[in-house]
Amino acid sequence: MNKNQGKLEAIKAIQKKLLGKKLSYQEIYTLMDEISNDRLSDVLTTYFVAASFKEGFSIDELYHLTKAMVETGNKLEFSGIVADKHSTGGVAGARTTMIIVPIVAAAGFKIPKLSSRAITSPAGTADAMETLAPVTFTLSKVRQIVEKVGGCIVWNGAMGIAPADDVIIRVEEPLSFESFDKVIVSIMAKKVAVSTNHLVLDIPVGKTMKIRHFSDAEKVGEKFKLLGKKFGIEVIVDINHTLEPAGRGVGPTLEANDALQVLEQHSFRPLKLEAKALRLAGKLLDICYKDNKQNKNGEEEAFKILTSGLALRKFREIIKVQGGDDQVSSHFFKMKAHRKDIKSIRAGNIEEINNYNLNMIAKILGAPTEKEAGIYLVKKLDEKISRNEVLLSLYSTDRYRLKEAEETLKNFPIYKIE
Repeated sequence: MNKNQGKLEAIKAIQKKLLGKKLSYQEIYTLMDEISNDRLSDVLTTYFVAASFKEGFSIDELYHLTKAMVETGNKLEFSGIVADKHSTGGVAGARTTMIIVPIVAAAGFKIPKLSSRAITSPAGTADAMETLAPVTFTLSKVRQIVEKVGGCIVWNGAMGIAPADDVIIRVEEPLSFESFDKVIVSIMAKKVAVSTNHLVLDIPVGKTMKIRHFSDAEKVGEKFKLLGKKFGIEVIVDINHTLEPAGRGVGPTLEANDALQVLEQHSFRPLKLEAKALRLAGKLLDICYKDNKQNKNGEEEAFKILTSGLALRKFREIIKVQGGDDQVSSHFFKMKAHRKDIKSIRAGNIEEINNYNLNMIAKILGAPTEKEAGIYLVKKLDEKISRNEVLLSLYSTDRYRLKEAEETLKNFPIYKIE
């Protein structure tokens, strides 16, 4: 098929989807091929995204779309048990990946974690990890890293894995939305491309999450499981009610420090972040142990690996092999950015945290582009606050941004205090 013919076929497929009709594998493959090779304009790609958001996909279409995304990009092949974890997202300050990867790798399983940068949030896992070590590598280098230390935390955007998805994300970004089906395909394509066969899926649910209702979360979970079966991936779904960040830091550097505190078992570590990471790591290890004919309890093993220091040791190995300073520690953590403490004008209990406003304020401060920009939540849900006590701290390398964020907080508060 020549270039012009490919583009014409892709346009016909978009027209067909706009009319609400199902697409064949060949039509979907042609579309993904045109998008991944930048032969389709952003306008035409946006029409496809809009049509998909309106009509959704059948399970067969989801399978074909995932398969086509994988086949029009590069792949990483590993043998044996290959574990992975992913979250549908929607809340900042939840860097469980940086804790789960070293736990699973220390347990003896491969976990090549390809992470994204922030799309609509103040930090993605790749943004946070980049404050500790480089995250941009070639496919061959990623393979070497995983074969040497068992795991990695790297950016997926530089390796040509499911490249059509990266283009689609780019055109979605200005509207700040993704359809549920698109989230499923985006995640699964990257898992298939790196040989994942055991996956734990974190689905946070809440009024400020990507998925707001448990009924929607259950439907999404079932689609993941059905798609997983088609690709030979065992998928465990963790649907959880989420009202606030699991950690206290929001922004790349602050979130990385939260993860370090958990791995180091620091006395001031964010315990909710630790609990969530252990739960997800435990579920993932359960299915890995089962297929490896090992009679072990996943969460118990995860707890042992974390509290014994094995996870920290493994994380330092990963940091070193990725080219970072393996002696980095939260004990010597200092922010170079300007800081402004925001005090409460009243006493009471923290009844609600508005995650939309939290994300917006963090972005005003410069996150995720400015790695040290962000927010540290001194107070969290159900905690008491006194009048004139510090609620949160704002960080920015730009004093103007710091002042703008402080002013914006007056109209878009993060806390509801009763």
